Amino acid sequence: MNPAPSSTYFTAPPHWEWLIVVYFFLGGLAGGCYFLAVLIDLFGSAEDRPLARLGYYLAFPLVVICGLLLVVDLSRPLRFWHMMIERNTLGPMFKYWSPMSIGSWALLVFGFFAFVSFVVALADDDRFPAARRLRIGSMLRRAIAVVGGLFGFYISGYTGVLLAVTNRPIWSDTPLLGMLFTVSAASTSAALLILLAHRYGWITPAVAGLHRMDAWMLVLELIVLAAVVVSLGPVVDAWLNAWGALLLIGVVIVGLLVPLALTWRPQLIRGSTAVARSVLVLIGGFLLRVVIVLSSESV
Repeated sequence: MNPAPSSTYFTAPPHWEWLIVVYFFLGGLAGGCYFLAVLIDLFGSAEDRPLARLGYYLAFPLVVICGLLLVVDLSRPLRFWHMMIERNTLGPMFKYWSPMSIGSWALLVFGFFAFVSFVVALADDDRFPAARRLRIGSMLRRAIAVVGGLFGFYISGYTGVLLAVTNRPIWSDTPLLGMLFTVSAASTSAALLILLAHRYGWITPAVAGLHRMDAWMLVLELIVLAAVVVSLGPVVDAWLNAWGALLLIGVVIVGLLVPLALTWRPQLIRGSTAVARSVLVLIGGFLLRVVIVLSSESV
């Protein structure tokens, strides 16, 4: 079946493939893990601090990988600096009207805060003797966390906004992709932190809070995803194929409904664990980005 006509079909696809899909997924995790770490750091108890530091430890390498993926995806990777620097004047290349330019700078600034928080976490953990000199006061730490958290929140969902402002079918036919990616980033980031906390055997109030938050984020993600499908109108016909099947089975059932069943009715699946639930949420979050990105590319 051919998808319904859309006023956006006149554009050529940007030919984004797996590198960009992985970037979208890891970018959501980087921003989400940092933002959750900030919340735990600011409002958690002393026993929750290791979980906050774990979020900082994850955010920085993830954002570095994101930057590398973007550079490698360029047709001419050695010219990546042209995104940030005007080649004639060597001044900053910032286009406030371009979500791509804003996103590039936001990723760079977030990377700086993620690095600072990463180093501070090393100092707090006494990972390296030299890092002890990098310990900072509580007021400066909070300021760094708040500003970095705002950029992390933006990074977690801006890729959805970036898609929405293009002239491509599906992407530009709904205004809700930014919200969908933000909620998905929250659920997958919480799942990743829960997974690693279980690995380390941490049982703290913040871990319990992550379990509760993740369950509600899954419910909200299900609602937003349904709203996205409705908002597409006749363009939703583009998903009446293998992409739609992957969305239904991989994202809705495996990534949302089964984890919710494991959360509220664990007896439905014998031997269910927090590990299995978290893995399913991560799989669903990745497949969501696969469907959103590659289904439009295929039109």
